[in-house]
Amino acid sequence: MADAATRLTRLAEDLLGEPFPVRVRAWDGSESGPADGPVLVLRDRRALRRMIWKPGEVGLARAWVAGEIDVEGDLYAVLDRLAGLIWERTDESRGLLASARDPRLRAAAGALLRLAGPLPPPPPPAEEIRGRTGGRHTKRRDKQAISHHYDVGNDFYELVLGPSMVYSCAYWTEGGTLEDAQRDKLDLIARKLNLREGDRLLDVGCGWGSMALHAAREYGARVVGVTLSREQAAFARKRVAEEGLADRVEIRVQDYRDVTDGPYDAISSIGMAEHVGAVRYRAYADTLYGLLKPGGRLLNHQISRRPEPDEEAYEVDPFIDAYVFPDGELAPMGRTLGILEDAGFEVRDVEAIREHYALTLRRWVANLEKEWDRAVRLTSPGRARVWRLYMAASALAFERNRIGVNQFLAVKTPAAGTSGLPLRPRVWDERD
Repeated sequence: MADAATRLTRLAEDLLGEPFPVRVRAWDGSESGPADGPVLVLRDRRALRRMIWKPGEVGLARAWVAGEIDVEGDLYAVLDRLAGLIWERTDESRGLLASARDPRLRAAAGALLRLAGPLPPPPPPAEEIRGRTGGRHTKRRDKQAISHHYDVGNDFYELVLGPSMVYSCAYWTEGGTLEDAQRDKLDLIARKLNLREGDRLLDVGCGWGSMALHAAREYGARVVGVTLSREQAAFARKRVAEEGLADRVEIRVQDYRDVTDGPYDAISSIGMAEHVGAVRYRAYADTLYGLLKPGGRLLNHQISRRPEPDEEAYEVDPFIDAYVFPDGELAPMGRTLGILEDAGFEVRDVEAIREHYALTLRRWVANLEKEWDRAVRLTSPGRARVWRLYMAASALAFERNRIGVNQFLAVKTPAAGTSGLPLRPRVWDERD
């Protein structure tokens, strides 16, 4: 009888109709597949049981998080070679792999059962979100989702993000460090918002307080930052106190829907709108519009996805939904722009910075890999593995134009039509 690795690669090739693109090493020490490049390691037969019971991304993700699947060599290279099989297959191919009625899948399942050993499958890893309550994007459920993602330890995030503690796409120039690029991104946003001494800024989803601190320190703004994460808020408040800016910066544990103390001169929303959800997005835009004074500016920094041929068929990525951003949703750039306009905003500038996020994510992955043992101690082996896979796969997704990130500058233009913007666009690209 053939060894486990050979049987697995033959099975994969029969099912997929093409050569399996990476070398496989199985739990019995056998290897099969191309000799060059990285190796996909199946450390335990339990991984197969997970994939039988949960075909597709969820089964693979559970095996990865549990450490039953690993990569020896360059993780990016493995993901790049497997992307066409896992994420970029046609709808017809995905339907084939997901449908229990397909005879090839039934035959594959039988062969996998013989390799997988005793059933049933092991329980999901502890890092998988459970017990979601309430309707999608209600205040209660959003708070649970944010806690799952962000309340995993500020020390862990500091290890990954670096001293800037900015968890969104940086803005790169040639030869700069991650900290330089994050500072430049915050400053670009402040300039787009035309912040001035004494201006009131609302930072929606303020994270660990970096934008609030930058706006207060460098521009003299009076800032309210809101987050649903208690750990983020505690960290941000400590930073505010250490910098002596408590008279200018207030950090609240508060849902943006509960902010009532407008009007504000400007609003920044940096990497937060992805949590809002399609069902709530118009209400999100209406809320921010209502909180601005006439002539006030909104800077909405948001990840986007490519449009689907059938938008009704869009589904949240199952791995990200279960392990990273529960209930997170991405929208095409055009839909975001349209909703902002429907809410009354005049959208004056859109800047696409997709490649910048790929660079940012690769730096975060490098930080994590460099401090891997400490990251595991700060969280768990499974949590560290979630972040390594999520960030590396996301970097490739940005590079391949599967997702993008955009900054929308919008104005609550008064009835008289005076936007307050300069006649020449992109004046913020020139420093004083």
